[in-house]
Order: sequence, then structure tokens, then C-alpha cells
Amino acid sequence: MRNRPIPGTSGHVRALTLLGDPVLHTPCAPVTDFGPELARLVEDMFATMYAAEGVGLAANQVGVPLRVFVYDCPDDEDVRHLGHVVNPRLVEADGEEIRGPEGCLSLPGLEAPTPRLDRAVVEGVRMDGTPVRIEGTGFFARCLQHECDHLEGSVYADHVTGLRRSRLLRAIRKQPWGGGVAALEG
Repeated sequence: MRNRPIPGTSGHVRALTLLGDPVLHTPCAPVTDFGPELARLVEDMFATMYAAEGVGLAANQVGVPLRVFVYDCPDDEDVRHLGHVVNPRLVEADGEEIRGPEGCLSLPGLEAPTPRLDRAVVEGVRMDGTPVRIEGTGFFARCLQHECDHLEGSVYADHVTGLRRSRLLRAIRKQPWGGGVAALEG
């Protein structure tokens, strides 16, 4: 068995972008350069995700508008899923729709019941360009859908409707970073 370094241990924690920053509301560009800058970005994203105590992080959440996300997320059976995906595509999302609590490092301190499908499949490549296919169920499926949404320029709050949405928008306005609520009200 090869000894692999723990992701993020040599990375630098980057500042998180918060709701309202245009980079969160713009679809990300595909990665075309698979060199050392991409490896540094992925390592920094792991370091940032762990420092913020998250389970997933998209590149635009650290201000980089590229199609990359990292994850260290359990599923509903408490099986740990750890990795990264470059140029991911959500190719399947099916099963039962479950409205569960969802939060986001770019909307710190808040969460809202958000509908997600119970199974998701993402395809993309690793940093070295090798193909990868990731299937998740339960909480991990929620994570995969959440991160893919980020790369398309949306946040979980875009899926919240009705009274729950009104409550979430009120809670956002009360936050020190809450000026970004206009991005959701359009």
C-alpha cells in the first residue's frame, strides 16, 4: 500500500468568497491546464475546506472561477468519501427527493431545508487527467449536487422556496455579509 500524503497538509488556507461575490453567481470555466497550478489549487482547497470544517468546496468559493471541487464527506451509512474532481459533470441524479438541512461555507452559519435527489453520479477527471466516476447516495449525493451547482453559478439557497426561502433571506440580511442577498432576489 502506498503512503499518500493527507490532502491539504501542505496547502494554504484561502479566503472564502461569500454570497454576493459575482464569482459565485457565474458558471465556471473548464480546466485546460493540468500543471502545478492546478495541484496547488486542489491542495489549498482541501486546506481551506478542513479549516472551515466543511465537507465539500468548489473552486469559485475561494475566488477561482474554474470547474474543480474537493470533498471529504460521509454518506448515510457513515462511509467516508474523499477526493477531488476536475471538470465535473452531474450525469445522473435520481431516486427519492429528500428535503434536508443544507448549509454552505459561502453562507456561513446558516442552513435551510433544501430538496435534493437521493442519488447522484458525477463524471470528470483527476488532476492528472485520468477519468473518474463518483456515485453517491444520501448525504454524499447532496454534497455532489451542491458542489456541481456551485460550478454552474448557483448556491443551495436558489433551491429553497416559499416560506423557507423568505426565512432564509431574512436570516441572510441579518448577517454581516448579508449584502449579497440581492443575488438571490433577482
